[in-house]
Amino acid sequence: MRYPSFFRAFLLLALLLIGAWAQAQTAAIGQEGAAGVSNLRDLAMGAPAVLPHGSGEGTVGSPYADARWLPAQLRLTNNLPLAPIPLKYDVLDRRLLMRSSARATDSLQLDDARVASFVLMEPASGLGPARPRQFRRFAEAPLARERPDYVEVLHAGRYTLLKHYAKTLRTASQPGAYSTSPTPDVIEDHPAYYLRTPEAALLPVKLTLKALQAAAPALAGPLKTAARAPKTEADWVAVLHAVDPEPAK
Repeated sequence: MRYPSFFRAFLLLALLLIGAWAQAQTAAIGQEGAAGVSNLRDLAMGAPAVLPHGSGEGTVGSPYADARWLPAQLRLTNNLPLAPIPLKYDVLDRRLLMRSSARATDSLQLDDARVASFVLMEPASGLGPARPRQFRRFAEAPLARERPDYVEVLHAGRYTLLKHYAKTLRTASQPGAYSTSPTPDVIEDHPAYYLRTPEAALLPVKLTLKALQAAAPALAGPLKTAARAPKTEADWVAVLHAVDPEPAK
């Protein structure tokens, strides 16, 4: 079947524009080398993702593990190279999103079937210095449906402290007879903490002295000595770093 010459010219122009746009996307996020560009293009599903949660008016809460676009290094199951990209982990919809600095309003959903783990680079702030935040698959999750999820590795020594992010959407209700406005959508957080023991047992824990001592009897004494009224997650992570240092490599 032969197409009119004007149609063939239009099709060629469209293909050139698409190729130029894809090249700009990968160059803008710092991809270097043909392998990195090709691998990233394979991971991107190719169309801007619609972000319905956490960005519109009337929604309370965020669907993300961290609402900021943070530089991330992905590790694939086949260990092919990838340069750092701006990334968000959408916990609510269980997906990874990347962004191009050339098109700041677009977010591309990654096909993460080949992603084993990723590291978010936390920038320095008044709360502390810059640091890497490691996320990996929750392969040992008690529930099979949670095993494709990512968990944050908060501490890794003889014991490993994992944080599993979980979120649910409570949809808005319509105004009743005595109300003047609808209730907003609410994204609720349900994080859970797990301690992986040297014997590879996975124990759900709360971040309290008694709970951690029960889950890690070998650390009971050092925990009691080191725990100077810790209150926050960061406080408890610092305590575990002190009593259970990472083994030398």
